[in-house]
Amino acid sequence: MINTVVAVAVGGALGALARHGVAQWSLQHWPKAFPLPTLIVNLLGCLLIGILYGLWLQRPELSPLLRQTLMVGFLGAFTTFSTFSLDSLRLLENGEGVLAITYILLSVCIGLLATWAGLSLTR
Repeated sequence: MINTVVAVAVGGALGALARHGVAQWSLQHWPKAFPLPTLIVNLLGCLLIGILYGLWLQRPELSPLLRQTLMVGFLGAFTTFSTFSLDSLRLLENGEGVLAITYILLSVCIGLLATWAGLSLTR
């Protein structure tokens, strides 16, 4: 039990740091009008969870502790659907309806596609 808590905490800390790094990198390279950092981490997180899930389907003998570290800890802290919701709401409240709908559709549709692609890579 304590090992799992520590593993999830370590994974979460690394996921949060990675999310921060992606945000800093993307803000230096693209305009801030579109919430690109959140889109990047959500889509990348979807791809990674698809890959990891596929690996554990193919190799159930892989460590459950590693699964908790990566899927619950790292990806739980790395992906940002709460931020996604806030970004969408703020775009709508600022009268940017088309941009908000574009952002929502890209996040959900490409996120599903990325998850499928990650899972397909491991099958």
